[in-house]
Amino acid sequence: MGMIGRLPEGNYADCANGYRMHYLDEGEGEVVVFLHGSGPGASGYSNFKGNFPSLVEAGYRCIVPDHIGYGFSDKPDDVDHPLSFFVECIKQTLDVAGVERCTIVGNSLGGAIALGLALDYPSLVEKLILMAPGGLSELPQYQQMPGMQKVFKVFGSGEPVTHEVMKDLFATGLMYDPAYATDELVEERMQIMQIMNGHCMATMQVPVLTSRLGELECPVLGFWGMDEQMMPENGIMAMAKNIKHLRLILVTECGHWVMVEHEGMFNRACLDFLQHG
Repeated sequence: MGMIGRLPEGNYADCANGYRMHYLDEGEGEVVVFLHGSGPGASGYSNFKGNFPSLVEAGYRCIVPDHIGYGFSDKPDDVDHPLSFFVECIKQTLDVAGVERCTIVGNSLGGAIALGLALDYPSLVEKLILMAPGGLSELPQYQQMPGMQKVFKVFGSGEPVTHEVMKDLFATGLMYDPAYATDELVEERMQIMQIMNGHCMATMQVPVLTSRLGELECPVLGFWGMDEQMMPENGIMAMAKNIKHLRLILVTECGHWVMVEHEGMFNRACLDFLQHG
């Protein structure tokens, strides 16, 4: 595994649809797939660098892709990005990696993609771990959230995004405790920002999946930070009332990134869920 700048470079999947997807693939054993959220400069590694190594150590094979349009994966600027496109790209990446069954961990956009995969390919997904997943609220509800407003303001302004602007976005929009908005994290995001195009986020469409949650047959572990600035709180009850096999952990003093702000607890809870259901 090489490094490009601050980020590790792993494997590339040449997908059946013609796109090239980047993913880290570490460890041996049952497969756990980590699907990152959206936003400026997002990549699988910068979302989950504090999480997947502990599962590798515990005997799991961890696959950490960059979504289409993000990280080191292809960034087409001539196609729309509905949820189905993200789902297709991850499914075809897993086909290349030889994965027929797995647990999927997803936060934010990655949570919506995880839900899409579990609904479209129930035989693929053994268990789901969702952290404030997308796809549970209508667009106007998202647009009212302060963190979301900040993202749109930062990226709609046409002003260059500086280290300071990015750091403030994380400290105030994504986290309860600004201490987790480290310079290292900001630099990882800035690196990917240089190669991203605005087309992906501009054409991203995620349907409301709430009415389909009852179709899920697999066990689901959910997390939700009670100081969430990005995702409307109706998502909590959307999950709780519609998912058959759900354990939901509500975390105080926690924003949008439970896996970063409460890393140890998150990793232990995931391991317990993987081992005991």
